[in-house]
Amino acid sequence: MRKIVVSQLDQARLQEQIKRIEFQQGHISQEVAKLQEALEQAQIVETHLIPDDVVTLNTVVVVKFLSTGKEFKFRLVYPKEANAKQDRVSVFSPIGVALLGYQRGDVIQWNAPGGKINIQVKDIIFQPERAEIFQL
Repeated sequence: MRKIVVSQLDQARLQEQIKRIEFQQGHISQEVAKLQEALEQAQIVETHLIPDDVVTLNTVVVVKFLSTGKEFKFRLVYPKEANAKQDRVSVFSPIGVALLGYQRGDVIQWNAPGGKINIQVKDIIFQPERAEIFQL
């Protein structure tokens, strides 16, 4: 697993969410465990210093599926804000876990339900840190 870049604020918020889920449910899902592992190995940077091409929470990202060439745009959000009709994808979903902390241009091998898929972070449309919005 490649080391990802995560802001201090995102790390703290996600760790809190993971602890809450574990407390409430007594366990965490396989995807959340992958996210927790990635956070433990991540390069943590001060929130205001996060590079503006990194996928963070509340980032609007365009991904490209390399096998088909299809592109999709969505916002990476907390689970309670996820809504497919509004193009809001949970950071705890398989694709959310796969994308958090990666940068524009990165190609990621995503273990999708149907098998391994290569996706590329094609573009970052909006990143809250770049816009200096830290309280979402």
